[in-house]
Amino acid sequence: MLTRRNFLGGVGAGLVGGTLLWGAEPAGERRKRLAIVTTEWRYHSHAWHMGERFLVGYPIRGAWHHPPFDVVAAFVDQTPENDLSRQRSQEFGFPIYPTIAEALRAGGDKLAVDAVLVIGEHGDYPNNEFGQKKYPRYEFFKQVTDVFRHDGRAVPVFNDKHLSWKWEWAKEMVDISRELKFPFLAGSSLPVTWRMPDVELTLGAEVEEMLCVAIGGLDSYDFHALEVIQCMAERRRGGETGVATMQALRGDAVWRAMEAGGWTSGGWDPRLFEACLSRSQTLAQPETYSHRYPTPAQIREWVKDPVAYRFEYVDGTRSTMLLMNGLVSDFTFAARLKGEREPLSTLFYLPPNPNVVYSAALMSKAEETFLTGKTPYPIERTLLTSGLVEAAMRSLGTGQKRLETPHLAVRYQPPAQSTHWQS
Repeated sequence: MLTRRNFLGGVGAGLVGGTLLWGAEPAGERRKRLAIVTTEWRYHSHAWHMGERFLVGYPIRGAWHHPPFDVVAAFVDQTPENDLSRQRSQEFGFPIYPTIAEALRAGGDKLAVDAVLVIGEHGDYPNNEFGQKKYPRYEFFKQVTDVFRHDGRAVPVFNDKHLSWKWEWAKEMVDISRELKFPFLAGSSLPVTWRMPDVELTLGAEVEEMLCVAIGGLDSYDFHALEVIQCMAERRRGGETGVATMQALRGDAVWRAMEAGGWTSGGWDPRLFEACLSRSQTLAQPETYSHRYPTPAQIREWVKDPVAYRFEYVDGTRSTMLLMNGLVSDFTFAARLKGEREPLSTLFYLPPNPNVVYSAALMSKAEETFLTGKTPYPIERTLLTSGLVEAAMRSLGTGQKRLETPHLAVRYQPPAQSTHWQS
């Protein structure tokens, strides 16, 4: 069971990292101090999803877990009419500061927290020329690490979703975390939620092609779908070596690709598509039917704006992400493995509103990082998926061109053990 005692038992008295010291104070049984840095805090925002797990706890394995943290400070960049941050501040007794530096120092003159939760999602921000929302995740991160530099101490940081809309900035964020030697975790809740069936790609498997069928919008849910693919892809033989090419398709180009009948013809393996739809719990149906596999004509009728990302890894592995709003309302995955007749396939399960327990699964990984000083999966996974989103949006914005992506030759080894929730 994930408990305070289990977590704290793995925490050392402090680790020396270069000129900075994170976690320098003895852990003992004292409660940790957390700062939340967010774009906005309202109902159904990611601050509501994630930050509040550290205020009220979350369920795990049939028990209610209360993280050994006190939220002692917050920075909230925007306050819409339905803002909850002021109400939560009053109820739970933490102040909201006008700057990130003041929040991290809790109003004092030195870093005064043991961990930082950065949530740069939602809010009124402009788009770039390719339609990417310019969320200030990089700017928030830089302000956090400026405090680390100035005060001579660094603490663990969790960054919600992709690192930045700009590749150079995403790479710089990882480089800074390495330079200052603090634990840095990021990403989506999809890789750590439950799977139905509960399967994992065997470490070292020989993967030929992968596919994810998903829902949602560009520059948002596509990131989640890419994380679905990547948490599986990284386990293939040789580990991760990066992505060589990306081509994004939209509208009629997707239907032509689907008709192509295979990767070499410009599409994807139809057996993987069938496996994904067969795992979906939300597959659309014609009137009066309960469960019928859709025809190509029905798929075209129901999906008004199809999107496909076709990308090839450096080692030749092929992958496709499909956004099929109107056909499904969930995330499914399938892979063709060398020597196997049937695809490996599963549903990445997202429990419904209002409890959205999948965000608790992600915050359990943030909590693990904050308490142990060790990330359960490499930050390079999210660096790569951040770059994939940017490359796909750039492809769409330049006439759906196939792009070479030598900058995405990101190499890393996955954790040996599965990190998704299993009970």
